[in-house]
Amino acid sequence: MSKIGDIIELTQDMPKKKLMSGSRGTIVHCHNDDVYEIEFTDENGETLDFLALNSKQFIVVWRIETKQWVPIAEQVAELTAKLPDETTKQIFDFARFLSARLPVQASASF
Repeated sequence: MSKIGDIIELTQDMPKKKLMSGSRGTIVHCHNDDVYEIEFTDENGETLDFLALNSKQFIVVWRIETKQWVPIAEQVAELTAKLPDETTKQIFDFARFLSARLPVQASASF
C-alpha cells in the first residue's frame, strides 16, 4: 500500500498535463478507493501540478517507510503485474533471452 511521502513514477503518459510515463511525483494525500493525490515538481522544487491518480497509473519507486529506493526487480514486478498476460509473457521471454546471453557463473560446490 502506498503512503504519503512515497515517490511514484507514472506508468502512462498524461499529455494534457505535459507529464510523460516515467515522470516522478510525491504522494501528498491518500483518498478513499485506492486514489492518491500526487504532487509533481520540477528540478528546482517548483510545483508543476497536482493530480489525483489511481494506483494503476503509477508504481512506487521510493518508500518513505524504509527511506530506500525500491529495488528494480520489485519495480519491474509491480509494473508487469498491471499489464495484460500476453504482454507479460513477452517480457518474460525477453528476460529469458537476456539471461541466456549472460556468461555461466561457477556454482558453489557442496
